[in-house]
Amino acid sequence: MADDDISLLRKEIGEFLQTHDPADTPRTEFLRARFDAGLAWVHYPEGLGGRGLDAALQPAVDAEFAAAGAPDNAPHRNVIGLGMAAPTLLKYATEADQRRWLRPLWTGEEIWCQLFSEPGAGSDLATAGTRAVREGDDWVVNGQKVWTSLAHEASWALLIARTDPDVPKHRGLSYFVCDMSSPGIEVRALRQLTGEAEFNEVFLGDVRVPDANRLGELGEGWKVTQTTLMNERVAIGAGIAPREGGPIGFLTQAWRDQTGARSGALHDRTLSLWARAEAARLTTARLRQQMAAGLPGPEGSGAKLSYALLAQDVSNAEVDLQGHLGMRFDDYSSRRPDLDEEGRRPAGYRFLRTKGNSIEGGTSEIMRTIIAERVLGLPAEPRVDVDIPWKELKR
Repeated sequence: MADDDISLLRKEIGEFLQTHDPADTPRTEFLRARFDAGLAWVHYPEGLGGRGLDAALQPAVDAEFAAAGAPDNAPHRNVIGLGMAAPTLLKYATEADQRRWLRPLWTGEEIWCQLFSEPGAGSDLATAGTRAVREGDDWVVNGQKVWTSLAHEASWALLIARTDPDVPKHRGLSYFVCDMSSPGIEVRALRQLTGEAEFNEVFLGDVRVPDANRLGELGEGWKVTQTTLMNERVAIGAGIAPREGGPIGFLTQAWRDQTGARSGALHDRTLSLWARAEAARLTTARLRQQMAAGLPGPEGSGAKLSYALLAQDVSNAEVDLQGHLGMRFDDYSSRRPDLDEEGRRPAGYRFLRTKGNSIEGGTSEIMRTIIAERVLGLPAEPRVDVDIPWKELKR
């Protein structure tokens, strides 16, 4: 990361802000212009929102815009699009499709979801049975997906479907981009432990997907899927947060605010969790740079596992700190509770919601297997179905 690059970017941001005053420019218009100027994600290629520069420059760019009061692209609204779809499109989509999809994805005008998991094909995603049959220039897709975040808001979906049932499970999948407004798609909300409906099940009945929307070669969907999944794990486990940001920030603030229930044991527990959170934050900064450079690796599984365990331990401590009041949570209105004046949700909500952290994006058990085999080089678990045609597998 060169100082000259930072100085040049700051100069160009200043010039951009002179012609696009955040106070006077409509939000979407401002974000489109920022993308077109190559100041959206500077590590992406020119013409696709970037400058082809070092990913480590991005925080400085974002900070300059934030200091000027500029709107951001609300990344929390399009986590799958930004964290998983964008790097997959950058690697596998044609240049024309990249230009079609990446701009409205970054501005948040088009939300993305991920049609991967199925009933009976969650942890072992390669056994997915949603079928895609070729008809001319289209594929006709039939099947059911589950645990699909943002499907009720999405314009586009990343879809894996089985195009060849006669070969082993990893070799018969293909990867598509699916228009969520296509006839034959039905989205049904799934209500969670917290009462909100964040996930969905999606039914696909004779949905037509153009072959032009296929990413990667026919039958090589598993290869493309790995790119998406590795980025997903880094996106979940290596989120950008300042010191004491995220769950640990809620706990430490609750500790400072609390006067009655603090004990020596809780004090030591809070300090231990703070140290774990800080170590994780520093470690995952490098992983995010790998992801931005298009090089996510199996280490992302370690970040994802660490995040899940830490978030659950922190929420447990926060509830314990508040005593019986910490268990109070009475908003089951099928929506996420509103933030309070300090930007927080009830501790009871976090306690319930973090239970899903060890499931979503790959279970903690699967993460441990990946770490053991691909990071530590330990002997692989026996797998007896990798050479059997998918149609002969017991399901």
